[in-house]
Amino acid sequence: MSNVSISTNKLTIGYGETVIQRDLTFSLNAGEMVCMLGPNGCGKSTLLRTLAGLQPALSGEYTHSDAKNIALVLTERLSMDNTTVHDVVALGRYPYSSFLDGLKKGDEAIIEDSLRRVGFADTSVSQTFFNAHSDGEKQRILIAKALAQQTPIILLDEPTAHLDLPHRILILRLLRTLAHEQNKTILISTHELDLALALSDRILLMTPGKGIQLDTAENLRKSDAFTSAFGMDIFNPLG
Repeated sequence: MSNVSISTNKLTIGYGETVIQRDLTFSLNAGEMVCMLGPNGCGKSTLLRTLAGLQPALSGEYTHSDAKNIALVLTERLSMDNTTVHDVVALGRYPYSSFLDGLKKGDEAIIEDSLRRVGFADTSVSQTFFNAHSDGEKQRILIAKALAQQTPIILLDEPTAHLDLPHRILILRLLRTLAHEQNKTILISTHELDLALALSDRILLMTPGKGIQLDTAENLRKSDAFTSAFGMDIFNPLG
């Protein structure tokens, strides 16, 4: 049985008549965390939004093993007046509940566990207002919502944005653990080079206008692919 959960074939992405990347062909497997790296403007966010179905592909195709069960976390700052943290995370459980019956006891346990996993040990945080939290805390809450969806595929656009170092490590460790222990496919766009190299199973390295390379961090580093993608030796900042 194939372990591939996301595959693309000559996928071209962009907006309207503006092409950002052409002919992207790759596959991602269940049970792995892949970090997508590349300079600003190379198409990382565009690729995530295309794979999530938020914008159309310009040409080519992509497939998911379970297209209806994808969780997505974007970097847009959200404002939700008079909405509690509990209600934000509970949005992840609505596909499994009915309007009449509402949330079940099991749903509440999943909501509480999802918040705990992203670092909110105090359960009373669920009754606070979403807008009362810092940008970093809001980001963790939105990741908790994605966890509560319990989907086989999770796509995240810079999930560690606005987070301090301990929480960056916490989130990426958590996502890696979920991929391995729950056989999920997790694709992350990030600028956290050191953490991505240390924690990802593979790196999807994107070069502006020149496509992608998908391999282990060690193999990409040996082939000098990072220098080609970023236009400089990022491992030797002093030059």
